[in-house]
Amino acid sequence: MKALRTALFFVFLIAAWAFVAQRQIWDSTLFPSPAKVAGTLADLGRDGTLLNATIVSLRRVCLGYAISLGIGLPLGALLAQVAWIEDTVGALVSAFQTLPSICWLPLALLWFGLNDRAILFVIVMGSLVSIAMAVKDGVRHLPPSYLRAARTMGTSPLRTYTEVLIPASQPALLTAAKLGWSYAWRALMSGELLFVSLGLGHILMMGRELADMSQVLAVMIVIMALGLGAEHLFFRPLETHVRQRWGFATS
Repeated sequence: MKALRTALFFVFLIAAWAFVAQRQIWDSTLFPSPAKVAGTLADLGRDGTLLNATIVSLRRVCLGYAISLGIGLPLGALLAQVAWIEDTVGALVSAFQTLPSICWLPLALLWFGLNDRAILFVIVMGSLVSIAMAVKDGVRHLPPSYLRAARTMGTSPLRTYTEVLIPASQPALLTAAKLGWSYAWRALMSGELLFVSLGLGHILMMGRELADMSQVLAVMIVIMALGLGAEHLFFRPLETHVRQRWGFATS
């Protein structure tokens, strides 16, 4: 039933889009019809441009996301548990959180030049901070009795971290992972829109430069489809598993 409602909603949106385009309220070059966008999407897929750009973008975002998770998860736990790290590094992380990912582009250009390392740097800086802050907030909201019980039983700090803190923080870690993924995608698009290199963002920018709105919309649809795919194929099943494990949902 849920899938049917979702499908009907998107059918309605496409029908409304086609109706408005047919009425020619705006020029067709500025508001192309769904058929025109679908044709552009087919052309991009037929010559391999779309597939190659998607592979390049996914490789970049997955690598940057993995680095962000590897640093952000333990950093967030340390910020929540170690006072002097929170007072020093935490202040810097909070300051970085106010910076949009696009602000890192000038630094990336000067430090790394026009290459994949610059885009990777922007992705990491764009998602790492959000992951660390989400983990910190999640760990801080754990019941204090968990850690007190571990200390009372004489559990070592390492075992407390691996056997108590991490398992109990799974819902917060999942939230941080989802948040980091969305920020990684935004940072990737910021980098690819300005860097002259193959990727979905670059094709999007080419569409703007050529005043080809159908190409712009086609690439935007692909980006949204990839995001929905990650949500429904990876994050949502994982979230369901975690919720069932902690008794927040039935199997």
